[in-house]
Amino acid sequence: DETRQEQHSQRWLQVDGESRTQIKQAALATLGSENRSVNMAAAQVIAAITAIELPHGQWVDVISVLLQNVSTPNTSLKIASLQAIGLICESVNSDILAAQSNTILTAVVQGANSEEPDQEVRLAAVTALLNSLEFVRQNFENEGERNVIMQTVCEATQSSDDRVKTAAFECLVRIMQLYYDKMQFYMEKALYGLTVIGMKHESEDIAKQAIEFWSTVCDEEIELQIEADAQDPSQPLERESFQFAKTALPQVLPTLLFLLTKQDEDADEDEWNVSMAAATCLSLLAQTVGSDIVAPVIPFVEQNIRNPDWHYREAAVMAFGSILDGPDPAVLTPLVAQALPVLIEMVKDGVMQVKDSAAWTLGRVCDLPIDCIQPDVHLHGLVTALMSGLEENPRIVANRCWAIMNLAEQLGGADAESCALSTYYEGIITTLMGVTEANVDENNSRASAYEAMATLANAAPKDTRAVIGKLGVAILDRLDTTIARAEHGGGGGDERVALGELQTNLLNVLTNVSRTLGRQISEVSDRIMTSVLRLLNTSSKQAVVSEDAFLLVGALITALESDFSRYLETFSPFLYGALQNHEEYQLCSIAVGLIGDICRSLGQDAAPYCDQFMTILLQNLEATVLHRDVKPGILSCFGDIALAIGGRFEAYLDVVFRVLISACNLSANTDAVDYDTIDYNNQLRVGIFEAFVGITQGLKSDGKAALVLGQVQSMMGFMSYVYNDPTRSEDVTKAMIGLLGDLADSFPGGEVRDYLRVDWIQALIKEGRAAPRGSSVRVISRWARDMVKQATA
Repeated sequence: DETRQEQHSQRWLQVDGESRTQIKQAALATLGSENRSVNMAAAQVIAAITAIELPHGQWVDVISVLLQNVSTPNTSLKIASLQAIGLICESVNSDILAAQSNTILTAVVQGANSEEPDQEVRLAAVTALLNSLEFVRQNFENEGERNVIMQTVCEATQSSDDRVKTAAFECLVRIMQLYYDKMQFYMEKALYGLTVIGMKHESEDIAKQAIEFWSTVCDEEIELQIEADAQDPSQPLERESFQFAKTALPQVLPTLLFLLTKQDEDADEDEWNVSMAAATCLSLLAQTVGSDIVAPVIPFVEQNIRNPDWHYREAAVMAFGSILDGPDPAVLTPLVAQALPVLIEMVKDGVMQVKDSAAWTLGRVCDLPIDCIQPDVHLHGLVTALMSGLEENPRIVANRCWAIMNLAEQLGGADAESCALSTYYEGIITTLMGVTEANVDENNSRASAYEAMATLANAAPKDTRAVIGKLGVAILDRLDTTIARAEHGGGGGDERVALGELQTNLLNVLTNVSRTLGRQISEVSDRIMTSVLRLLNTSSKQAVVSEDAFLLVGALITALESDFSRYLETFSPFLYGALQNHEEYQLCSIAVGLIGDICRSLGQDAAPYCDQFMTILLQNLEATVLHRDVKPGILSCFGDIALAIGGRFEAYLDVVFRVLISACNLSANTDAVDYDTIDYNNQLRVGIFEAFVGITQGLKSDGKAALVLGQVQSMMGFMSYVYNDPTRSEDVTKAMIGLLGDLADSFPGGEVRDYLRVDWIQALIKEGRAAPRGSSVRVISRWARDMVKQATA
């Protein structure tokens, strides 16, 4: 991981300069070895050292040394040096290498061109070119240089060496990802034909890369469509879609349908092969071109759905399932209605691959708007088909469970009195419990069955609560059995890992059972908490298990509300430990969320614990080793604590206000350099605003709202800045409007009138009111508008 990599880097940099120089010179000298494994190892050493030193301004001449080697007649030295360049391009930040892009590009293009007689050299050069594509953007902007690169890559797809061909198609995939907007000319001149021919190549590796090229085209055009849909229609598009996929549909689609029939019956289900790649590409193609794909695919399905050759039968089912996301539902609905009886029948096909794909396609159908399925006509046959034979072959379990999950989510609902699936609940859960009795999780079958049970519990209508209650007890019995095994050592390393995975599955089911049963879970809550505390004592080295145990506790807190207080004294040491576990930051983040759950559920009864909560939370904000993603949640948590204890929060106000103003300054001075930074800054702002909301509401509830007045100017200044930030997210908008409404509601006597009488506030609330009907942003905006009107009257 990054931390360990940084530790290794520092250890290398602490080695004395003379020793490092000797090692580097020895590695460079070894590149010329006639032994391929030796010079490859030297290339890896050089790349690893370069990745450490170059960002620190050291070993800056390594690239020029390697480039000189590429010009030598020594073939071994040339190949190893190109491999080293490729590895460096892969591991060193592209910004650092950009200054040397011209010389690197010249060398690798020279090695990759069709005049290079040695295919090993050419392979190393094409691979290096692949790794250098990200930092040669400036070269791609130049038409002449771009033409040379594209010609070199296209010629490499015609190499006599399949490895070079494969690497060349990989280059085309990466080029399409990086430089879509430059590809129109090359698509028309060469790439349509090259890639369709490549898809039909007898070499699976070449065919898979050629298919991946079209999957990448679809990915890019789907993203462009999303951007276009989100953009103001009165403004010109920032990036244009050339609709390559739609243009190529007559050539690409028949090829993909043909490749669907190339299944390997002996292949492992995790093995990526041509037919799988074709199915994925077909699915992306459907999302890209929409309803245009239906007419040419349906004849293939109709001709082959009953073909005696199972390869064609399975391909027909897979083709139908692959086009269900993208086309207009109105186009699909009659086709799905017609296909359903056939698909249900095919789940019982004699060939395992066919019935598994039929189950997957039914899962896709169940994921569509449910009016395609008529419960009184289809449901009995559908459920019976999906549940039949589950114990026979672990490989067929995952897709059937996925179909059941989609069906439950579509038909069920925890707020509903009943649903069409209610009468099947007990039978489905009994069957799934049978699947999970296996001692091994072959083909992920056991995990899939537990996931299906968790979904069924989450979507369970009220008339199935007795079934869900029995499920909870049965799962708790199994959890206790696993805890007893763990307390007795849990076996060897692999056994302990498998035991941890099983515990995670059981905890997930129990969490959803607790959420659905609500206060009814109190019948077994003592047992659950006893089991959780035992589990936390035995799972200290498995953070994922601890995380899921904490999520279960969160569900119990929400279900039991103030009744959870009886468990808090015994649970709090584990909570404090998780809050202080900075290495396992996701566990720490969940623990922060639990404080919020506790405060919301216990209200004033949480006060005895708040000194300790606040101390640890403030320490965590200052901890440089704690992952930054935890910190916005800590700010929100201050708001939860203030809401719970009301006026008692006055004791923490000074330090919390200082922290919040510091966070405002940090946010305002953070440049939007990339999406991760923008996303984090939006999370930080939500945390800031939620803290202010909770503090304002909490103090107001005890008649102490005036304590906030001294911070209103700072709040308004920050909100004004955020309002004008184009990267502001919808969650930030909602939190800001909520805070404005709370300030107006807390000071109806005109104390903040002047702050609220500014144009940007009216514009922000108007923006919120323009959100889709029924959305939470729209609802809160209407309320805030009324509060602001009253406060400024």
